[in-house]
Amino acid sequence: MKLYQLTIKPVTPFGTPLKGDTFFGHLCWQAAYDKNLLNGGLDLWIEKYDTDPFMVCSSAFPLLIEEDKGVSIALPRPQLPAALLDFSGSQLKRRERMEARKKVKEKKWLLVKEDLKLQLESDLLLTDTELFQRCYADLPSDLRHRYSAESEKKLFQVDHQAHNSLDRLSGTTGSGDGFAPYSCANIAWSPGLELVLFCLVNEGALDESRLQTMVERIGKFGFGRDATTGLGRFELTDCEPRKIPENDRANACFTLSPSVPEAGLYDHQYFLPFTRFGRHGDRLAHSQNPFKAPVVMADEGAVFLTRKREIFSRPYLGRAIHNVSLAQPRAVVQGYTIYLPCEVAV
Repeated sequence: MKLYQLTIKPVTPFGTPLKGDTFFGHLCWQAAYDKNLLNGGLDLWIEKYDTDPFMVCSSAFPLLIEEDKGVSIALPRPQLPAALLDFSGSQLKRRERMEARKKVKEKKWLLVKEDLKLQLESDLLLTDTELFQRCYADLPSDLRHRYSAESEKKLFQVDHQAHNSLDRLSGTTGSGDGFAPYSCANIAWSPGLELVLFCLVNEGALDESRLQTMVERIGKFGFGRDATTGLGRFELTDCEPRKIPENDRANACFTLSPSVPEAGLYDHQYFLPFTRFGRHGDRLAHSQNPFKAPVVMADEGAVFLTRKREIFSRPYLGRAIHNVSLAQPRAVVQGYTIYLPCEVAV
């Protein structure tokens, strides 16, 4: 399999977080409509997804470009216990060590260079504010003026947009109790910010050119909820192959998207649970049963420790999830994830 790094620039807010399993679903819809995008067609590769996944997608992460420090990618802080993320050393007293661990918990991001070699070092951990300040420092002047002194210094803001049901027959919001407004949360990314996604692709299924075509079409028509109203638009600014990271001393896997790990392969699993309340997209969104069965997953940033070296022989872990849909019995959820091998002191 071949690993590609996709760089995108959001041009509108997003109604849906850009997570790997959802992005995989969008790519599948592109292949369903254009039979030329996948060699042999989508049905062939979906049938083999249990044992031979043709594509595994990561979630989206902020890209940090600094003149003095080069290019870095901000990944979520590993979901390890505080004791395993204790960079203070045993020379500190107990109270000082506890205070140091508390500061580590406030840091939500871990920087990794473009070679994707993950290192658990304290100076690579950043808070939301620290990451914003480093991104802001290298913004061009025409983007800096958008931030006032009172602006909240974050890479993205979550705002709420008002909605209301509309009676298509009368052209009104209804009578009596029909007026029932509600709000939906949207994610507005910082101006000028670029995001990085990774796609692990079976070269027998598609090549770089067709992968770019699929992603460009998603960016043009919108990703996730309320794409028809203008949300989820982005531009693909770069697509380049990356060397699959290796680490001869690795004893753990750091995941880049929500996943469902295989049973019995890991000695310890550290993760935040994430429940995917899935819903069909495109034309199946208007079917009699548009919702999928919920799937409990380990969110990105999970760390799975193992002594079994054979796990590192392939660049992904996890499994495919079936039997989640009544509208489309062949529907599959990406329970796979790309991972970065790393060494955890245990």
